[in-house]
Amino acid sequence: MTTRIDLNPYGLGGVGETARWMAAARARESRRPDRLFDDPFAARLAGPDGASLLTYFHPRHANDNGNPYLSIRTRWFDDFLTAAVTPGVQVVGLGAGLDTRAYRLNWPDGIVLFEVDQPAVLGYKAERLQDCTEHCDRRVVAADLAGEWATALTDAGFDPSRPSVWFAEGVLFYLPEPLADRVLRDTARLATPGSRIAADLIGTGIFRFRYMREFLSRLAEADSPWQFGTDDPAGFLRSCGWSDVAVTEPGHRGSSYGRWPEASSPTVLPNLPRIYLVSGRAA
Repeated sequence: MTTRIDLNPYGLGGVGETARWMAAARARESRRPDRLFDDPFAARLAGPDGASLLTYFHPRHANDNGNPYLSIRTRWFDDFLTAAVTPGVQVVGLGAGLDTRAYRLNWPDGIVLFEVDQPAVLGYKAERLQDCTEHCDRRVVAADLAGEWATALTDAGFDPSRPSVWFAEGVLFYLPEPLADRVLRDTARLATPGSRIAADLIGTGIFRFRYMREFLSRLAEADSPWQFGTDDPAGFLRSCGWSDVAVTEPGHRGSSYGRWPEASSPTVLPNLPRIYLVSGRAA
């Protein structure tokens, strides 16, 4: 039985607190000798109860190295950004949460990185990383994705006429489908041709798979339920205005990093808890 913990000790709100859980997962991965990435800032962002958060949200992984998907996802987004970002490109993190890429990645010259998220989450991060050095021109955009975040982004200096690279890691499935659709349509509207985007999406089987029930219930208790899944991630991204869509998932070549066995989620079996890593290009 998992001991109950205070799920909102810093007043960040539900999804803001799950960002601390993600930071705790990055800190755990960074301690591994075979780590897929190194995030030296993650532990301080997770807070002293980071280990308890890991146990609470993933009690089945309390005595091992955790859900491998979390580390795979972080590395995949790292690789995408490293390959897609060139000097002078604007980068936008949607629902950036406690992401630390502005501090830990080696960015090309002239990079402006906009982090869009709720004021409380950005304030929490600023307080804990105030003595840390950013490796790019990082600009915070305190806005809710359910509100006028696009206006706030341009007010912060984003120029829709210049190339951009967007990433939405661990964000879209927390939103109702109409809002996730609107957010992606807004990114396509703001992206000049050739701009890139990366996101992760979940399949609807996650909501029906018995193994996932306890995890989904804990997310709901934390006021951060997963709300949206799709079994056609490429079609969803294309319907929102993006083209040249590529879809992969753990178990596929190039997106497992030695942590996820190939062919572990055969596409012929319905209702498996599928997780998709998706990228696209603005037409």
